Amino acid sequence: MNEEKFKGKYRIASARLQSWDYGSNGMYFITICTGDRRHFFGEVVKGKMILSHVGILADVLWYEIKNHAQNVELREFVVMPNHIHGILVLDKPDDLRRDRACPVSTTTTTTNEINSHSPGKNRFQNQGRNTISSIVGSYKSAVTKHAGRLGFNFHWQSRF
Repeated sequence: MNEEKFKGKYRIASARLQSWDYGSNGMYFITICTGDRRHFFGEVVKGKMILSHVGILADVLWYEIKNHAQNVELREFVVMPNHIHGILVLDKPDDLRRDRACPVSTTTTTTNEINSHSPGKNRFQNQGRNTISSIVGSYKSAVTKHAGRLGFNFHWQSRF
């Protein structure tokens, strides 16, 4: 969408830090919710999570991420009735591990100058392989595809 054309009226503001490159090395805490916050993944009974069939898919397919993305380490992960939490670690050997935040000082620049240096300004373009967006997008797609193939009603909330 064009910001000028719609004057920002139909755009949902990104929750992500616009000056950060989400393809760079780091630990990322991910939360992904189900559509309408429905309990697609199961229920908590007597303090224990009982996974539904779709919950089992969400659980198993999370651990498949490492087989489809390079230089990704999976840390803690939990499936809740209507969302998942997980920690993904990107550890690319060619990343110099330097801070990729916007190099301009926010005290002496305008918002337009900051945005012109921000990786987030291109968030609606293809971000490439092995970015948080591509990894989470592939995961969400796999869960949706397999749930549908097995005849289960399921959908995610947009974004993450």
